[in-house]
Amino acid sequence: MTKTQLMMSLYATLIGAALALFALPAHAQQRAQQAACGPRGDMVAKLSSQFGETRRGIGIGKKNRVLEVFASEATGTWTITVTLTDGRMCLVASGQAWEDRMDDLAYLADAET
Repeated sequence: MTKTQLMMSLYATLIGAALALFALPAHAQQRAQQAACGPRGDMVAKLSSQFGETRRGIGIGKKNRVLEVFASEATGTWTITVTLTDGRMCLVASGQAWEDRMDDLAYLADAET
């Protein structure tokens, strides 16, 4: 996989995650306060030490929230986080079977509906 393909794959992942995260209703912030949150440095260290994850993508959403995708090819784990303006990082989603992919989806533009 080329660097360009990898970057496009990461952008697609971030766009999907951002749409899922920032399309949530207003009560989502209350849920974020109840979610697994902590100081960003501590949370990143934990993702690295426990799961071998590194940052694969980053974006800025509403209210200056920073969305990040962490993943590990070695363990196959992935995590989506949001860092709030107060410095707290909250886990939004996580899972298994991560794949770095770059699929050419251009053919969908010509697909008949």
